[in-house]
Amino acid sequence: MNDQDNYYFGSQGKGADSFGYIERDKRAVFGKSYAAEPDKLIAELAQDEAIQEADTILLTIPNTLGVEYNIHILSSILEHVAPELGWR
Repeated sequence: MNDQDNYYFGSQGKGADSFGYIERDKRAVFGKSYAAEPDKLIAELAQDEAIQEADTILLTIPNTLGVEYNIHILSSILEHVAPELGWR
């Protein structure tokens, strides 16, 4: 969306799921990270079968970047991405 977004997330997209532990004995799958311009993000999300089948999507917002920046991120998703994917 802007230079600040590119600075923070320009190369952050993780290309595949990864596996780890959320507790000592509980293995978890961590889904692919998505960080891109809205048109590319929409195209990538539309191709992800798990996201298409999900009834709930968890967005991780980097709270250390401050309230104003978090509002910018959420507003951008709500304005540009969600409507194109039919999210409500």
